[in-house]
Amino acid sequence: MKTEKIKTRWIRADDVLPEYDFSRSRPNKYASRYNKGSIVITLDPDVAEVFPGAREANEALRALVGVIRNYRRPRRTSRRSA
Repeated sequence: MKTEKIKTRWIRADDVLPEYDFSRSRPNKYASRYNKGSIVITLDPDVAEVFPGAREANEALRALVGVIRNYRRPRRTSRRSA
């Protein structure tokens, strides 16, 4: 009985596998709307009703950030007496 050596190839995480077909792909037409470094989140429908756009949501979140920063007390480093 003859044993054959099977050739294996390591697949890197960024390799495109042959079974994926990108021949009909198109660039994302919405990509220019997102600034570098920003993130995209999905709002629940009831929250989205209150904010007609990203500008209004960002203004509200910035106001909330201000409240949170003012509410938090600075942390004191604990000193143990010897």
